[in-house]
Amino acid sequence: MPDRFHAAIRALHWTMALLILATLFIGVAMVSTAGPAYSSLVALHRPIGIAILFLALIRLAIRLHTGAPPLPTDLPRLQRRTARGAHILLYLAMIGMPLIGWAMLSAGGYPVRLSANLVLPPIVPQNLFAYGLLRRAHTLVAFAFFALILGHLTIALVHGFIRRDGVLETMLFARTSAALPDAEEEAGQALPADPGEEPAEIAAP
Repeated sequence: MPDRFHAAIRALHWTMALLILATLFIGVAMVSTAGPAYSSLVALHRPIGIAILFLALIRLAIRLHTGAPPLPTDLPRLQRRTARGAHILLYLAMIGMPLIGWAMLSAGGYPVRLSANLVLPPIVPQNLFAYGLLRRAHTLVAFAFFALILGHLTIALVHGFIRRDGVLETMLFARTSAALPDAEEEAGQALPADPGEEPAEIAAP
């Protein structure tokens, strides 16, 4: 089993974290304004959401291929199952949220424009009733997604600064002393304190 997530997953994790937070706050700003800024916010929100969808699919494929580092053995079974369930929900939100938004726009007859010359095709037929349902679902999933992110961040900080069990370091690029207690301990036992000191059994008469 790997001791850290694959480098591609770590890079995607932090890139997507920025994109997800950006698109959530842009979404809040969109529904809070009807001024000239609305069109600019929409022009940002839609392509970022689609980017999150495709990055999440790439990340999921890499995760299934490379696996994940094991959780600490002293973690209670309920917490281990909760952690796995939370990760599944986060992947569902990362993939489902943009898909719901795409379907909502399709049902409303709105184009999903990524650039001046690139417009995605609709994925559901135009239907105003479906548009209303999907719009409500998009909002509810956004609140649930934000709550999941806050919970995920809180648990990560608990592992990193209270338990100090190396779980946070599995998603970082730099290793810390908290992530390598066993390696340091083994190194301290294997090497003499002074390079010139001879082993005890040879020095004894």
